[in-house]
Amino acid sequence: MNPAELITPERIGLEADCSSKKRALETLADLLVDGAADGLAASAAFEAMSAREKLGSTGLGHGVAIPHGRLAELDTPRIAVLRLDQGVDFEAMDHEPVDILIALLVPEEATSEHLDLLAQLARGLSQPDTLAGIRRAADSAGVQQALTRALGDT
Repeated sequence: MNPAELITPERIGLEADCSSKKRALETLADLLVDGAADGLAASAAFEAMSAREKLGSTGLGHGVAIPHGRLAELDTPRIAVLRLDQGVDFEAMDHEPVDILIALLVPEEATSEHLDLLAQLARGLSQPDTLAGIRRAADSAGVQQALTRALGDT
């Protein structure tokens, strides 16, 4: 599965006012459950991502993080995107604040799909042109377009 297929404008948040890693994860959790008919609670999404963060930061560097987790309540993978106006400390290896977050939740039993989607996201987000496109996008459709271009090459 290509992660670009999972990115929708409804699950993209722009210029959110988040002052901490916790608030960014809460905002992503809200985006992940918004409009879903499956009844997934934002608290479950937040807990899954927070539990993973306790194992080690998902900050990749260059202002990017990919918080992720697995949930038994999910039938299919889900992605949300958050672009912050001010980066937050995500304990990334390069110590740069994170302003681009791509959250990934997958069904609990989807171990190989989880790793494959993470790898594709990491490759797509390692391209400076992609990051510049996400940062300069005027709206969620522009962010989606920048990600789709990058992820189509993964």
